[in-house]
Amino acid sequence: MSQERLNNNILENLPAEVIKPAYDRNEVTTGIVHLGIGAFHRAHQAWFTENRITAGEKDWGIVGASLRSAGVRDQLVPQNGLYSVVEKSNAGTKVQIVGAVSDVLVGPESPQQLMELLAQKSVRIVSLTITEKGYCHDPASGDLNPQHPDVIHDLANPQAPKSALGYIVGALALRKERGLPGFTVLTCDNLPSNGKLLGNVLGQFAEKVDSELAVWIAENTTTPSTMVDRIVPATTDVDRAELEALIGCRDEAAVMAEPFAQWVVEDNFLRGRPAWDKAGATFVDDVEVYELIKLRLLNGSHSLLAYSGYLAGCETVADVMAVPAFNKLVLHFMQSEATTSIGVPAEFDIAAYQAQLIERFENRALRHRTWQIAMDGSQKIPQRWLGTLRHQLANNGPIEVLSFALANWIRYVSAVDEKGNAIEVSDPLAAELKAICDQYKPQGNEALAANFLAFTPVFGDDLKQSATLQEAVVNWLNKLDAQGTLACVEEAFASL
Repeated sequence: MSQERLNNNILENLPAEVIKPAYDRNEVTTGIVHLGIGAFHRAHQAWFTENRITAGEKDWGIVGASLRSAGVRDQLVPQNGLYSVVEKSNAGTKVQIVGAVSDVLVGPESPQQLMELLAQKSVRIVSLTITEKGYCHDPASGDLNPQHPDVIHDLANPQAPKSALGYIVGALALRKERGLPGFTVLTCDNLPSNGKLLGNVLGQFAEKVDSELAVWIAENTTTPSTMVDRIVPATTDVDRAELEALIGCRDEAAVMAEPFAQWVVEDNFLRGRPAWDKAGATFVDDVEVYELIKLRLLNGSHSLLAYSGYLAGCETVADVMAVPAFNKLVLHFMQSEATTSIGVPAEFDIAAYQAQLIERFENRALRHRTWQIAMDGSQKIPQRWLGTLRHQLANNGPIEVLSFALANWIRYVSAVDEKGNAIEVSDPLAAELKAICDQYKPQGNEALAANFLAFTPVFGDDLKQSATLQEAVVNWLNKLDAQGTLACVEEAFASL
């Protein structure tokens, strides 16, 4: 098998069925800098942008930046920024080579180089996929966390920031100083009202740097809200080997994705934008309801399947969905708890959307691991579950599945599975969550549930006051102890 890497020089030698960039990459100029150039961005926003560059919008090329490690740079730069988007479904596989990314910088290696890039006049959009924890905010309040280590560092070291906020504010300070206009900061992370949250924390951070600069930034940036959706599991060595056999060269930066892709964007751009709508995106005045539908149905269901499925011994989402009781559980959750918490627009076919989600979850061609989805739960749960939960509690609605989900999450973050095996819990609050389990589990599930619901970084100050919620979580914890997750699901939901 050839070990030659994908690059500009071998594009014409790739199999005819592979979709290749149909434009001269040398004619593309940089209009977008993307912070956090992981797999999701490459399969989503860059993939949408590739469509527009192909259509002739060559001033919207992308330079990516990693704010932590050099891994993605080392994958992409030897390949001239080229990578494959491999669409996998039960019907087959489609490969597209994307050329929208020209270069990748690594922030820690040269912070000044990245800030100078962000300060270039041609850059009109700075987009972000930095995960929920990258916003240095308090998930319960949505405000900047001034005690966040990166915030403390960046305020003390403005020329060598670590956070996206530090880079953006530093670059905007340069633009102000040089008489250049600002740019649109486009968040593409799964956070409710993500543009408003970003504008809020950006303004609060800038105020700590310089109040005059904060005023200028407020007047010279926009932060549109977005809703993004595409299932993009982590690429494995097996995926890369299968792709190499298919296209005849090695692609270290390949991303796997489902055929479905959705992007809803608030149309509030400071200095123009690509015509992403012609590539399938939807531009609206208010993203919030679409965001809620996605967060509470898709993301909420994903986290439900991740924790309960992992504890039931299922490696992937498709494995979980192959268990009939789990299949019924997730549909019941969407219909009885998630959907009823949202004012769904009359023109939106929510039943069709639910059916589409079930079909996407059942896609066996994508190996979307439950462990991967379970990462960073303390950051995700406030967005994915707790809005729905608060609505149902306020309206005396059903919380059967949400309390079951929370009980499974509590079990998961104890870092020990039902068979006594260690769980590698990847979460910024993993130590604190495990400490609650270790301290209060010996006192019984009442004490365990009460102290979890009183953990304000996740649950805020209100949910600990709900006797209904605490009783429901305790009930499920008792059942999980007695039967295990799979038996609980079979008993409670198989007959739905």
